[in-house]
Amino acid sequence: MPGPVTDAAPTAVAEGDLLWTPPADRVADAQLVEFTRFAEARTGRRFPDYAQLWAWSTDELEEFWQAVWDFFDVVSSAPHATVLEERVMPGARWFPGARLNLAEHLLRQERPGEPALLFADEREPLRELPWEEFARQVRVLATYLRDRGVGHGDRVVAYLPNVPQAMVAMLATASVGAVWASVSPDFGSRGALDRLGQLDPAVLFVADGYRYGGRDFDRRDEVAAVVAGLPGLREVVRVPVLGLDQPGTPWDDVVAGPDVADFSFEQVPFDHPLWVLFSSGTTGLPKALVHGHGGILLEHLKLHVLHHDLRPGDRAFFFTTTGWMMWNFLLTMPLVGAVPVLYDGNPSHPDVDVLWRIAQDARARLFGASPTFVELMQKAGVVPRERFDLSALDVVMPAGSPVGPAVSAWFYANVKDELSLATGSGGTDCCTGFVGGVPTLPVHAGEIQARSLGVAAEAWDESGASVVGRVGELVITAPMPSMPLFFWGDDDGARYRASYFETFPGVWRHGDFFEINERGGCFVRGRSDAVLNRQGVRIGTAEIYRVVEDDPAVLTSLVVNLDLPDGGFFMPLFVVLTPGQDLDDDLVARLRARLRADCTPRHVPDRLVAVDAIPVTRSGKKMEIPVRRLLLGADLSAIADPDAMADPQGFAGIAAYARTQSDYSL
Repeated sequence: MPGPVTDAAPTAVAEGDLLWTPPADRVADAQLVEFTRFAEARTGRRFPDYAQLWAWSTDELEEFWQAVWDFFDVVSSAPHATVLEERVMPGARWFPGARLNLAEHLLRQERPGEPALLFADEREPLRELPWEEFARQVRVLATYLRDRGVGHGDRVVAYLPNVPQAMVAMLATASVGAVWASVSPDFGSRGALDRLGQLDPAVLFVADGYRYGGRDFDRRDEVAAVVAGLPGLREVVRVPVLGLDQPGTPWDDVVAGPDVADFSFEQVPFDHPLWVLFSSGTTGLPKALVHGHGGILLEHLKLHVLHHDLRPGDRAFFFTTTGWMMWNFLLTMPLVGAVPVLYDGNPSHPDVDVLWRIAQDARARLFGASPTFVELMQKAGVVPRERFDLSALDVVMPAGSPVGPAVSAWFYANVKDELSLATGSGGTDCCTGFVGGVPTLPVHAGEIQARSLGVAAEAWDESGASVVGRVGELVITAPMPSMPLFFWGDDDGARYRASYFETFPGVWRHGDFFEINERGGCFVRGRSDAVLNRQGVRIGTAEIYRVVEDDPAVLTSLVVNLDLPDGGFFMPLFVVLTPGQDLDDDLVARLRARLRADCTPRHVPDRLVAVDAIPVTRSGKKMEIPVRRLLLGADLSAIADPDAMADPQGFAGIAAYARTQSDYSL
């Protein structure tokens, strides 16, 4: 077996170089192998390697997902009539007749005397929330909601940072059959209402503020605006993050009192709405993606155990906010007995290596990181293996944006020799990974190990033909249980169909450039549509335009995000100014401040560039994808038809800017 790459300059590693091969004893002990034997025994088939197991999981969907159900002992208070009524997309109906509850399955793992979760913030070190207290709070809060008439199908939402109360509130909501949604308090009130305002919620959990980078951010004014914008609220519950006075029922009051001995979980259909996640498009309000109890339950059981090999008592840490799907990924880890580690704060404060310190103190077995985080470590000269005891660490999951060979190699050179690098890529859309780690396979530089079980992912060319060894569109050709049930407010399903099924009817087109090599390794080459991807958070261009173009100095604008070869990204914003205005320091600062306040820091561009015009089609649609391709080096004649443009000279200013750039940097 080749040794691990320990080159002090991992940028010299080429894509596809072998970095690590799991030893035989580790492979034999993997729960994926146990599941494979289970599947072989019940089907009479043989799966001698992962590729054949994956093929079965996507060819024989009904057999595979029933095997997942049985392997994990999923409990339903009513039987299902079949696994899948019909292989159609959209509209697939999974496990019709079954009635269950995700929160009930999670609290089945209750183990008194052990931690349910670990948490830390910038002010307090890592501490535990014991299972008995965590479960008590869930049951007491769920009963509180029930007593106030909150139940089947009602919406409960939150404007909270990544604190234990958010996790408790979500599970209490699910326990009574209500529907959860959350945004983090770094959203301004406008961004929060663009999301939560779509749902007409009954209850709102709010924080008074949050701490980031050593500073306290008082959000009481934003909370007041959010409350005013949600006229259907029956109650506001305040969580004392900073300890400031604000209206609402105190959190400690709603979770006070003894445990509820006779508590019962609301039994809901397999496809009953569990939560709403928000994923922005390029026009209109953010898409409100509705996921179901059963689909998330099965998908996350599969993901946590078969792909990440998590076991009871394992600690797992991924830096996230409550507005990113990785929070939901952490939240469901107790389904398999694992212990999520929550952190609220700046990932580089007070020290640039604070996340590694938390991973050490938590004895984390799984650690999640983004390529941007690795770049930060490289620039700061941090070598975690020299500073911290990471002996418990087994799995690292880079996610959030494409992972280049140098980033892959960095972990082996700087973190640990024996490490399963489970690079993943998927989406908020299905709240899972389409491609990701496989504990029995080798790790190659810059390469995602394989397509995930049950995910019929392919790369298609423009004609709809599957291609290997070259870049195509990422498509999913068969239904998945965790695909969105619908978009909230999209009563006829038109927006849902247009988002994923317009290009290839009946086939999910995800919007990523995708490649599969001959051995089944996968590469996500960046977004193929105009949605921006910043550190794993998808941002709709419309959100930025609404803020920027509200300023009287700006006539119009266009923004793109560039995925760079080293795994980084660069987001320029091109603006056309009103006559007499200059893009001076004051205007730049004002626009940045408005984006940060009304949206989030991730919406702030890396550079603002004044141009005389931006390219639009004759129908007035901004040509974001051609601009991105132009900035990445494509020839203008190959990406835009002048006859289709309102002004053939619309590209002139952006093209001139591109010619001045040898690379894209701050």
